[in-house]
Amino acid sequence: MSVTLRRKTTNTGRYSWNLDIYHEGKRTSQSLKLYTLIKPKTDAEKNRNIEVKRLAEKIRLNKEVELTNSNYSKFGTKQTGISFLDYFEKLTQERRRSAGTFANWDSTFKVLKQYFGNHSKKLVDVTENDLAAIKKFISEKYRTKANQPLSKNAASSYFNKVKAALNAAFDEKLVDVKIASRVKSLKPENTRREFLTEEEVKQLIITPCTYPLLKRAFLFSVFCGLRFSDASTLLWRDIQITGDRTFIRYRQQKTRQAETVDLNNSAIAQLGERMADDQKVFKGLRYSAWTNVKLTQWVMAAGIKKHLIWHSSRHTFAVLLLTKDVDIYTVSKLLGHRDLKTTAIYAQVIDKRKNQAVKALDFDL
Repeated sequence: MSVTLRRKTTNTGRYSWNLDIYHEGKRTSQSLKLYTLIKPKTDAEKNRNIEVKRLAEKIRLNKEVELTNSNYSKFGTKQTGISFLDYFEKLTQERRRSAGTFANWDSTFKVLKQYFGNHSKKLVDVTENDLAAIKKFISEKYRTKANQPLSKNAASSYFNKVKAALNAAFDEKLVDVKIASRVKSLKPENTRREFLTEEEVKQLIITPCTYPLLKRAFLFSVFCGLRFSDASTLLWRDIQITGDRTFIRYRQQKTRQAETVDLNNSAIAQLGERMADDQKVFKGLRYSAWTNVKLTQWVMAAGIKKHLIWHSSRHTFAVLLLTKDVDIYTVSKLLGHRDLKTTAIYAQVIDKRKNQAVKALDFDL
């Protein structure tokens, strides 16, 4: 289920605001009969545009609440006939506003569709044995379009989504037993976490990028550690100033934890001109293959021979802080990690670099 705002250009020089609704497998569009000027000139016109947008967002939220309540009234008893697959799809659609998160859940949903075929079990009937069978299918039997098995990390991620869905069902009191905790997760591989050195970051700063918005957003994450899902949804109202302190208050898309992160001058420099509170800081930033291509081209133009992805900005933030002797506990808090063990992976990178530095003094005696 998802409810999103969409604006449509009219032939009268205005935007028409509509709701795009995805509910129970169907997509519909609803006109709000609200309009804003494409190029407001006076302060009054600009203020009216802001008020109309706020009203449109309020209507969108009310519609989302209405549909959510209807879902719970339909699925809110243990006697419900909802299938596990339908319930998983419902959770997947609720994550549409977070591109990276939605993509992972949607990929898992496609794997589950192949597993269940036309015989999906009712949510209340899923057992520990069923979960173990799903685990085996994901890790051993499923094949991609290229007829390849899933990587260990992909398999681990997908199975964790399945367990998360069952935990959500338990939390919503749709099932009586929390079976997800009874089946071990798939162990991921320790993959190489690519990051930039301080010199490479400086080189990126002076290197032009054919997609300037990408450059600003990527460097912003280098200097404050935000994930793509959080940077792409960051609103101007999330950026607050108190005295000489500038910080962001936001809720992580991945963990749903509320976070407060101070911004250094390097991060602030990437923000650009402040806009209305309800506008996105990096408006227009989308996660796509095209975005990744532009990132690769920019990195190559800077003379950096590393395979970087967006998340490399977050890795860089962590490693550079540890390199400058910031304690691991503080780094963990800045990254919003729940477990210090997650942050310890970056410390291992620093230890390796220190070891290599010491070996540089090996003489042939």
